[in-house]
Amino acid sequence: MRINSAIQAAIDLTAGAAGGTACVVTGQPFDTAKVKMQTFPEMYKGIVDCFVKTYKQVGLRGFYKGTTPALVANIAENSVLFMCYGFCQQIVRRIVGVDRKTKLSDLQNAAAGSFASAFATLVLCPTELVKCRLQAMHEMQMAGKIIQGHNTVWSVVKGVIQKDGPLGFYRGLSSTLLREVPGYFFFFGGYELSRTFFASGRSKDELGPIPLLLSGGFGGSCLWIAVYPVDCVKSRIQVLSMAGKQAGFMGTFITVVRTEGVLALYSGLKPTMIRAFLANGALFLAYEYSRKLLMKQIDSY
Repeated sequence: MRINSAIQAAIDLTAGAAGGTACVVTGQPFDTAKVKMQTFPEMYKGIVDCFVKTYKQVGLRGFYKGTTPALVANIAENSVLFMCYGFCQQIVRRIVGVDRKTKLSDLQNAAAGSFASAFATLVLCPTELVKCRLQAMHEMQMAGKIIQGHNTVWSVVKGVIQKDGPLGFYRGLSSTLLREVPGYFFFFGGYELSRTFFASGRSKDELGPIPLLLSGGFGGSCLWIAVYPVDCVKSRIQVLSMAGKQAGFMGTFITVVRTEGVLALYSGLKPTMIRAFLANGALFLAYEYSRKLLMKQIDSY
């Protein structure tokens, strides 16, 4: 049966939420290490040092600081992302002048994903700001940038509203957009190219779980390699703005390069790449199988 646009959007939204949940459950400890190393690179010699120090200072729970907003962020982002991805694929079909049932090329799918990411950024930025602040709270206190940290989601949210008002949740929005729009071109492009490779002339819909995991991991790796310095600047803006007025994207970027060197923009790259492969493999596997299951349920009625 032909599924109308509203039902298709609901399916994509639900499958995206399942993918976002799988992404966080798989990759949260590595994401925590990434944010800590990006924001305070002088405190950690590497990923092992960061994991050991975090465990000694805060315990196992230290790796899961910010998990609640991370879940909200990823579920919200991926729900909107995959819902808008379907709409943006239709827009791309109209632009190139093909029928709505025509399969898009890998490059055209990459462009649709890039367009969709702009909408997802609007729901991602506030929740990611709260997540990053919770993850780096211990380091902010140790560095003497804040006297007493807000250790719960609600206290961070309340602190942002009291200090900056509702617009305070959009600190780092420009750098988030600079990361998401080009990043998701490589994300969806890498994923679709990898699926094409594994399909070898067959339908991509016939791929099993291992090729989907590997394709998702490859797409996630492409994203982070392409935009990692931008993400590093974003993390600094969102975390360090707790201590007072923080420069914007270009100001923060120039300061980091001048005072710490270009390599500081790649602090935390190793845990990010480990997380990117594992978490995005899980994301796409959960998304594709959830979507197939829901489509099958709808078709059975």
